[in-house]
Amino acid sequence: MGKKNLELETDYSLSQINELADKVYHINDQGAAIASGSFLNDGMVIVPASMKTVATIAYGIGDNLIARAADVAIKEQRKLIIVPRETPLSVIHLENLTKLAKVGAQIIPPMPAFYSHPKTIQDLVNHQTMKVAPANGPRAQRKKTGRDGSNRDVCGIAIPQES
Repeated sequence: MGKKNLELETDYSLSQINELADKVYHINDQGAAIASGSFLNDGMVIVPASMKTVATIAYGIGDNLIARAADVAIKEQRKLIIVPRETPLSVIHLENLTKLAKVGAQIIPPMPAFYSHPKTIQDLVNHQTMKVAPANGPRAQRKKTGRDGSNRDVCGIAIPQES
């Protein structure tokens, strides 16, 4: 679904998005480094987070790499930022988001801000990005050392790939 949304909502190709990542993982790769608590990182941002993804994380169903990595962030008490996709939100959606907020996730809905007098849609996107980026804390180093002394990737992306 993420791949389809990428095509419908942006001018970017999957390969262009993949080039932005330090590491690309298959959505079903449960053995990926980011699925382990020993993968050292400063946190995780899920943007956009569908209500299916939110529910899956809220109920601890780690059935794909995004949900598993979010579960790891929660259990390791690392920063987890959720940028919900849907609107309007039902009571079920709000309860799932509340459940995540209660375990420490930060919920940052993509709400346009007009007090800065944006002139373009890109201005609105930039404003939202500036809301999410500082919430993830100080800029992480590009590499961190793992418990075994090896270098670990700090940034990764999981996008559904063709099987």
